[in-house]
Amino acid sequence: MASVEALAEAFSRLPELVRTAVEGLDAHQLSLRPGGSANSIAWLIWHLTRVEDSHLADAFGRDELWLTGGYADRWGLELDRTDTGYGHSSAQVDSVKVASAEQLLDYFDAVHDLSQGLVAGLSDADLGRVVDERWDPPVTLLVRLVSVVDDAVQHAGQAAYARGIILAGGQPSPV
Repeated sequence: MASVEALAEAFSRLPELVRTAVEGLDAHQLSLRPGGSANSIAWLIWHLTRVEDSHLADAFGRDELWLTGGYADRWGLELDRTDTGYGHSSAQVDSVKVASAEQLLDYFDAVHDLSQGLVAGLSDADLGRVVDERWDPPVTLLVRLVSVVDDAVQHAGQAAYARGIILAGGQPSPV
């Protein structure tokens, strides 16, 4: 299997992970923060989608769907329009609210469909292209794509764990 095929396979697994975490939950459940301070499911899915959107926009020289697709306007978050969630305070995590699981999935699906198309159009030769020279060593497209998948899988897993806590009554059991 070529590297591009492996990346495409990794990206193709994200929708099921995200859907498993959010489907069937209402806006209140999506906004709950297990233990009172953990990230909410809404924040986790919004953040992983913002990272996928912003990182791939940068790597492929395109605009972010959050900005050009009207999502920032429709969501109306009290955050900078370019915010992706890195380093958020507790108050900022609280500010990421959704009306429904469908709202989360609408943005995720749009970004993810675009991402899958971008990855499908690559050849293995494309993966060595430097996309960010601010790092030492500079970041290649391969490293950026692996980073996006890694971040998304981690946050989708956290959202699934939070879902289990919420459906079990809202608090993790003491260890």
